[in-house]
Amino acid sequence: MPTVRNMSRAVRQLLQNPGCGCGIPVIPARCIGVSPRQVASDASFHSVSFSNSDHPRVLITGGLGQLGVGLAKLLRKRFGKNNVILSDIRKPADNVFYSGPFIYADILDYKNLREIVVNNRITWLFHYSALLSAVGEANVPLARAVNITGLHNVLDIASEHNLRLFVPSTIGAFGPTSPRNPTPDLCIQRPRTIYGVSKVHAELMGEYYHYRYGLDFRCLRYPGIISADSQPGGGTTDYAVQIFHDAIKTGKFQCYLKPDSRLPMMYIDDCLKATLEVMEAPADALSMRTYNISAMSFTPEELVQEVQKHVPELQVTYKVDEIRQAIADSWPMNFDDRNARRDWGWKHDYDLPELVTTMFSLLGSDSRIAQVN
Repeated sequence: MPTVRNMSRAVRQLLQNPGCGCGIPVIPARCIGVSPRQVASDASFHSVSFSNSDHPRVLITGGLGQLGVGLAKLLRKRFGKNNVILSDIRKPADNVFYSGPFIYADILDYKNLREIVVNNRITWLFHYSALLSAVGEANVPLARAVNITGLHNVLDIASEHNLRLFVPSTIGAFGPTSPRNPTPDLCIQRPRTIYGVSKVHAELMGEYYHYRYGLDFRCLRYPGIISADSQPGGGTTDYAVQIFHDAIKTGKFQCYLKPDSRLPMMYIDDCLKATLEVMEAPADALSMRTYNISAMSFTPEELVQEVQKHVPELQVTYKVDEIRQAIADSWPMNFDDRNARRDWGWKHDYDLPELVTTMFSLLGSDSRIAQVN
């Protein structure tokens, strides 16, 4: 015992006065959960406060795009406002900022993203950061960095911290050699845009991480998404949003696709509902990690006929854009989503008539369409 006491005393003296003069190593503050990016627990209501409930702690990357804000609203109703953190590299509008937690997150900054996940105890991550098809083709190096390198950062962090990870895919993940009518979950893909290639890469890498490391990866292939909250941006399926704006404002619409170009479409509420449902589905119910989801499939001509039930005097012309027409001709005409409906009970709410009525009710309440009706 005297020997043990003498050794303990010697160790204490060594720790207090190290002979080498190098001092005792200190753990960096960031490693124990303190960061200048972590929001103080006593900050205002748009900061992050921790919950004692069993609800997931959610991070949404690329959250200021078409789907992120709507998804955050849905998840906050379900899990509580302070359990869902919206993030982006852009400054949010006031209504977004004050609706719940928002932070800056650059998916290309691995250290920053890792700190956010650790400091905020994230358990679910929705990865929406991506450059879409038109922008990606205009800047392939940037699209490669955001869509592929950024994905790798997210996969590594999600695997390290045992997150449930959702990454959306798209009809653009298919190519001209894919079966088009219908397009099954498993088939030849081989897209010809950097956006499509990066989404196939995301599907395969996510599945690899699931089988190799046990990552709880989940993915849905979205059809064209139609929403009254976003402005059409010139994408291949954006004609299905533009027609409502033009019918309301001018009564004239010019379509850049052929009248018989059939593509799968979905109203945004169905898209967000499917995303939440697949994330809540028990893991043992999922027979695969990437699913098609579908609601409706229509042509420009069919959409025009439905719109003209509300605006009979709408004048429509067709001026085909060869680039977007070629993209549309390489995409699925119909999605086969029977596996999603069987495995986790997917069921859409909006068909074409309900979609058109809803869009006009949201866009046309105080405009030309109201006067016509």
